[in-house]
Amino acid sequence: MKVVDRLEDFEKPGFAVVTIGTFDGVHIGHQTILKRLVEEARANNGKSVLITFWPHPRFILNKDADKLKLLTTFDEKVEMVNDLGVDYILKIAFTPQFSNLSADEFVRNVLVEYVGTKQLLIGYDHHFGNNREGNIKFLQEHSSKYGFKVNEISKQEIDHIGISSTEIRNALESREIHLANSLLGRNYSIQGKIIDGNKKGKSLGFPTANIQVHEAYKLLPADGAYAIKAFLKGEEFDGMLNIGFKPTVDGRERTIEAHLFNFDENIYGMEMKVEFVKALRKEMKFSSIEALKEQLNKDKELALSFLK
Repeated sequence: MKVVDRLEDFEKPGFAVVTIGTFDGVHIGHQTILKRLVEEARANNGKSVLITFWPHPRFILNKDADKLKLLTTFDEKVEMVNDLGVDYILKIAFTPQFSNLSADEFVRNVLVEYVGTKQLLIGYDHHFGNNREGNIKFLQEHSSKYGFKVNEISKQEIDHIGISSTEIRNALESREIHLANSLLGRNYSIQGKIIDGNKKGKSLGFPTANIQVHEAYKLLPADGAYAIKAFLKGEEFDGMLNIGFKPTVDGRERTIEAHLFNFDENIYGMEMKVEFVKALRKEMKFSSIEALKEQLNKDKELALSFLK
């Protein structure tokens, strides 16, 4: 798959089958669309093209943009889309100027002139252009003028189980990991650099890797303890992870700390990916360090039972 960062650098394929959207999370509804995109392109001896936007439009248009958290970083999205067999991602810089394009200007300038669209797959509820004036009806009414075929992705095809990125975000923020994972079609994950910590986990008999997630906009599940799969140095490890402020030891900053079972190596500075498998409990303040240690042992037993 090729990722093209500028419209001007996109080389029109002979037959471009296109879809448009932010595709945050690349959940199973998105996967349905992208699989169909690939199938249509192959059936027409053409190339599949996903047009997506970065930054996320809400970062530019929304007054509360600083509160927006995303399910996938751009790099994570690229990896997932690539796994589905898409030929091109065309990454359009979303700016205030770009947001002012009318629906007609977007279609003529982007879809026709730069991409050479021959077939467009678009969701029944997708809107585009200034004031969201473009939609499936607009495209169907003008498709002959633009010279490409429009295929609607119906509500039944992508919403039959009520999938949305918002629902997944809500599930993660409520520690409903199983629901989020089922809607994503995979385990929700984060990735970051292992940084130095206060070593209190080690003194409790549970040494931890403190993870610093690179992107501030990446959504973290709600504070609490989780059973996890960790990926480090090309290997997979079982473990448990805590997100929160560690109130029992008077923590003052929100941290992400992973304890890997049967593992004791110096891994500072390395990159680690973590997949959330199951929520164990919410974050709690214990009456003593001994009570905390007792709970950590219970957490480990419970995590191992889930990870089997």
